[in-house]
Amino acid sequence: MSTAPVANETETAKDVEVPEKAFSKTSEFIPTAEPTTTRRDRTRTPSDMFEKVVFVNRCAKVVKGGRRFSFSALLVVGDNKGKVGVGFGKAREVAEAIRKATENAKKNLHSYHIGPSTIPHEVNGAFGGGKVLLRPASLGTGLIAGGGVRAVLEAAGVKDILAKSMGSSNPANVVKATVDALSRLRTRSQILEVRGKKKPEKGKDA
Repeated sequence: MSTAPVANETETAKDVEVPEKAFSKTSEFIPTAEPTTTRRDRTRTPSDMFEKVVFVNRCAKVVKGGRRFSFSALLVVGDNKGKVGVGFGKAREVAEAIRKATENAKKNLHSYHIGPSTIPHEVNGAFGGGKVLLRPASLGTGLIAGGGVRAVLEAAGVKDILAKSMGSSNPANVVKATVDALSRLRTRSQILEVRGKKKPEKGKDA
């Protein structure tokens, strides 16, 4: 008579253990929250181009209801390998004006003859009232320039140069004068070709 209740106790113990084991097994399959990943901004296209806003101008038009503001942006784009483009954009908002200027600059990209660190020779550039002087510099000198001249040279990838703006301080004229100066650069082989001479071989005097 004493063995019957013992068997019942073991059966009840087993019955109690079964749901615990089942719960422990099913708990392994409970879905856990996945780690949140950084969402990529799809509005901006990835680009390795150098972009710099040179000047933003605000214009106010007086109308019957008050003033209407509009903005214009001057922007420089380059690949740091000799390609530079200048763009101009107008809009009612600054962000939209910069976007238009960026698109305009990318459409007007041009390649210029620039060395690995500096320009091949001294050159002058002019546009309107703006006048710019560019001089080559030795390695380690740095980019000695400011304003619109510096923005264009940074976009072109020039690292060592001496620059001087000697005319108008209008940012548009200064930037375009700098681009004009870069367009006047010529390599040694191009100058020799114009003179009707052949490029000297290595180890021989020019």
